[in-house]
Amino acid sequence: MNLITLRQSIFFACFVAATNGVAQTKVSNTQTEYLQNPIGIDNPNPRFNWQMHDNRQGAKQTAYRVLVDTDSLALTRTQGKVWNTAWVKSAQNQLIFSGQPLKPFTKYYWKVDIADQQGKKTTNGPISSFEMGMMEMKNWKGSWISDTENTKLKPAPYFRYAFNTNKKVKSARAYIAVGGLYELSINGKKIGNHRMDPMYTRFDRRNLYVTYDVTQNVISGKNAIGVLLGNGWYNHQSTAVWYFDRAPWRNRPTFCLDLRITYEDGSVETIRSGKDWKTELSPVIFNSIYTAEHYDARLEKKGWDKADFDDSQWKNVIYRSVPSKNITAQALHPIRNVEEIKAKSIRKFNDTTYLFDLGRNISGVSKITLDGATGTTLRLKHGERLYPNGHVDLSNIDAHYRPTDNTDPFQTDIITLSGQGSQSFMPHFNYKGFQYVEVTSNKPINLDVNSLVGYFMHSDVPVKGSIHASEPIINKIYYATNNSYLSNLFGYPTDCPQREKNGWTGDAQIAIETGLYGFDGITIYEKWLADHRDEQQPNGVLPSIIPTDGWGYEWGNGPDWTSTIAIIPWNVYLFYGDTKILKDNYENIKKYVNHIDEVYPTGLTTWGLGDWIPVKSKSPVELTSTCYYYADAVILAKTAKILGKTADFEKYTALSKKIKEAFNTKYLNKQTGIYATGIQTEMSVPLYWGIVPAESQALVAKNLAKRVEADGFHLDVGLLGTKAILNALSENGYSDVAYKIAAQKTYPSWGWWMENGATTLYENWPIDAKSDISMNHIMFGEIGAWLYKGIGGIKPDQNEPGFKRIILEPHIVNGLNFFEASHTGPYGQIIANWKRDGQKIQFDITIPPNSTATFHVPGKGSALVNGKVTDGQEIKLSSGKHLIIW
Repeated sequence: MNLITLRQSIFFACFVAATNGVAQTKVSNTQTEYLQNPIGIDNPNPRFNWQMHDNRQGAKQTAYRVLVDTDSLALTRTQGKVWNTAWVKSAQNQLIFSGQPLKPFTKYYWKVDIADQQGKKTTNGPISSFEMGMMEMKNWKGSWISDTENTKLKPAPYFRYAFNTNKKVKSARAYIAVGGLYELSINGKKIGNHRMDPMYTRFDRRNLYVTYDVTQNVISGKNAIGVLLGNGWYNHQSTAVWYFDRAPWRNRPTFCLDLRITYEDGSVETIRSGKDWKTELSPVIFNSIYTAEHYDARLEKKGWDKADFDDSQWKNVIYRSVPSKNITAQALHPIRNVEEIKAKSIRKFNDTTYLFDLGRNISGVSKITLDGATGTTLRLKHGERLYPNGHVDLSNIDAHYRPTDNTDPFQTDIITLSGQGSQSFMPHFNYKGFQYVEVTSNKPINLDVNSLVGYFMHSDVPVKGSIHASEPIINKIYYATNNSYLSNLFGYPTDCPQREKNGWTGDAQIAIETGLYGFDGITIYEKWLADHRDEQQPNGVLPSIIPTDGWGYEWGNGPDWTSTIAIIPWNVYLFYGDTKILKDNYENIKKYVNHIDEVYPTGLTTWGLGDWIPVKSKSPVELTSTCYYYADAVILAKTAKILGKTADFEKYTALSKKIKEAFNTKYLNKQTGIYATGIQTEMSVPLYWGIVPAESQALVAKNLAKRVEADGFHLDVGLLGTKAILNALSENGYSDVAYKIAAQKTYPSWGWWMENGATTLYENWPIDAKSDISMNHIMFGEIGAWLYKGIGGIKPDQNEPGFKRIILEPHIVNGLNFFEASHTGPYGQIIANWKRDGQKIQFDITIPPNSTATFHVPGKGSALVNGKVTDGQEIKLSSGKHLIIW
């Protein structure tokens, strides 16, 4: 670098002054079990985490003290009768509770005090809370009840119970476990804003219950509880190729409820589900999570969930057996109507047919509001695309539906109006994938653009990342990738929100990093790995979709798909630095790897689907599946070392070496540096998963870059290849080649989709494909993660995971003048921003307190770091803001 100019000197002086103010160390973002102030958790040793807020360079935590008590005021007096760690010299910001045994239904308060790098203690941090739930099955008081065991009965059932309270209520909690789906109400008011509770599990092996604070809902005097049950995946009445209508757990929906009321005098009363409840059929005359919902407003029972409603004509309930012997707390970010989307346009075909366009593809529901004559029947057909004549086309998403009659049309809500004035309808127990809604009526109706809105529904995971680039197509691709990721997050990751809604393992392992860079998804993935443990066979085999009714053990599974059992925990560990997910799944990973080793003792495996939906060239299944098998063995060995299992570490290190040698002996021509026939997937997948011998990496990468150039800098890969190709290039010196692929605007490419109006990612590269053309699929979504890694350069360090130490390895590529990646990890926000300034590159870097970074200079020459000339390719950065000019 040349000498600093006067302008730069002034800039640096201002920068340093702005970022080194008066020290104000604070504790922020305290969480219990990765949730803020949760209620109804079951883990007897919950995890605490927190962040240090301090804008000084070099800010770090040198000690902590955690206090836990049932009295919040005790914490202000530095008391912690339940747990007091005393001062511990440590920089860690995650802690597992190990105080006095926690009690069910008890609320605890906790706070953490910290000391900074100078030893100065901060003791005025926020007081947080958590509340235990049932903890054990024996603590339930209610009975499992339903209205019948007739799985073919279509209308959804109402349940109600009236009761009196004669004392002043101090607090009230509702605990509800359901086989199926539900909506809970008290005194005519729906409780909470969750949708589609409880989350989908293997119902005959594990069920989730949800806890609500209903203190403000229970009143003195007369009260009433209402429950509306839906089918969900528990009673699948629609028929499709996966046979969920034959699920071993299938039955009419059922529930168990405890309403636990604590009075001001200290007494406790539990209102529980039992034989004294009443039931009747609701106006939800049909509901299918897979297809749609039908509603007849003429059957509404006004005030059915209020205390003064006359239920004398209602029927008695029946007892039902508990669906499983494992009822546990649903401790995760719930599904919600996260975003309301107004219709962008309306087209009137005639006075009985209208088309609404939301302007973007989403997962969720529509809500229509209108006035019409009694008996008017509307059909709301939801789809992703249109026929040339402007009507909704479902042919790309109904391919796997197998209807037995015409009463359950795909993605089509059916509503019958009561004629009692303006009414609104939104499905209770269904969601769809759509951009367009075609409304048809058996009688003339009057609609305008405000008559219908859409709601983007998904697991409401907090946003943790952002990408901004000077090239608009990159921003569009990132936006579409996030839309598809969220559209496929419903308490478990799915492939698409319309045609299947299945937890395809292959799609999820591809998208794991995209999800974790962009969103705080640990609670969803911990739940989904519990689903894996429920589904794993004793010999280690996993199905290709999880959860499942039994489908997928014989097709679609194999290491290229079901390596989720290893890849998901490992990535969650890298992003959060929490070993719990590794401990919870260690034996399952081990069983899985052992099974492959037993069936394929040579180290090569042909088990798997291969590079699904490639552009044109097909790679051998053995090549890609063996790479994933190798990745599993490596992850298992690393996990064994982390958990102190020395013998296993040695065993699986040796296994991974055997796989690597067998693979390269068969597929690598060491002289030419070509794997197999040298197509993109065959070259990039071995590079990405680290199975290429060190001495061959440079030549293999060079050949991959040549192949991409020969292919016109366009993709020629399928699902597995998209995970690998951009990373394999940028990690081996060819970031410009990777970027040319990523920013392509002609077929086949992500940008080609955007140029043709996509707001989500598709399932197939040709937009006019005759099959496999869902328009909201996440399986090609690795590009979202690559933008953080390959251009922004933000990566976790496996030696200090959870971004305790950050790897910053940005790549300056032709075609971009500016790029910013931001990710909020366990220690706070990481920002990697670079822009061109004449012949120089300016980097604005933010490292959160209590963490450090290693910055890799993206080329030769010295750099100016906060105004000082620095030589070397690796620059150590402390926490704080840094200005680097290169």
